[in-house]
Amino acid sequence: MDVLVVVGLAGCMLAAALTVPAGFGLATMTTPLFLLWFEPHQAIAGVAIVHGAHNAMKSRMLRTHIDSDALRRFGWALLLGALAGAVLQTVIPSDPLLLLVGVALIVLPALKLSESWTSIRLPETEDRIGGFGSGFMGGLTGHQGALRAMFLRQRLPDKTEYAATAAVLALVVDLTRIPIYLWNDTSVLFEQPMLLIGFIISALVGAQIGRIWLEKWKNDSIQKGIMLGLVLSGILYVREAVEALSSP
Repeated sequence: MDVLVVVGLAGCMLAAALTVPAGFGLATMTTPLFLLWFEPHQAIAGVAIVHGAHNAMKSRMLRTHIDSDALRRFGWALLLGALAGAVLQTVIPSDPLLLLVGVALIVLPALKLSESWTSIRLPETEDRIGGFGSGFMGGLTGHQGALRAMFLRQRLPDKTEYAATAAVLALVVDLTRIPIYLWNDTSVLFEQPMLLIGFIISALVGAQIGRIWLEKWKNDSIQKGIMLGLVLSGILYVREAVEALSSP
């Protein structure tokens, strides 16, 4: 097996484990891995499939800790946002889409960090905005967790309830966007199917590891480490996309 593939699968497993206690970040961390083998539209679709499998596993493992009130507050707006974002994603060319992914990787972690610095508590009536916004970004670029965390984390201070509820909300977005992506283009399923299956298995194994870490690790430290890597990746993608768009 190619060394790069082994590193990619190991990276996916580690990302999947870290995102259980962190509550978000799998799509954001695995998108750079997928972009090593797939063009942006394929990468977002492939990551969505892996993301959906991972969230289904987390939802099942943590099902007794799901907060039904939070699901009601976020759910319908999240669904509408995911539909709008996924439809828009199918019509945007690859280079502008890569630029959007890069900007999301920079802006969303910054928003999450600013929320932790200021301890801003957004009113619960604004959960509809958070739900629609995170669903829209999830459908458009795959990066939904940091924006959703701004609204959800302060509602659910218990880390297990937060992880369980965030997994279900993310799964709603995944189940909404994946059919739209595949209706528009199924090439990700046939480009490198064994690699895609490997990523899915790695994410499922990582979810099991992350369940152990959920009880032992402080998610704040994990989140800060993830954010730094995301911002650096986003800067590289913005640079690459700008160079591609500005070339004749």
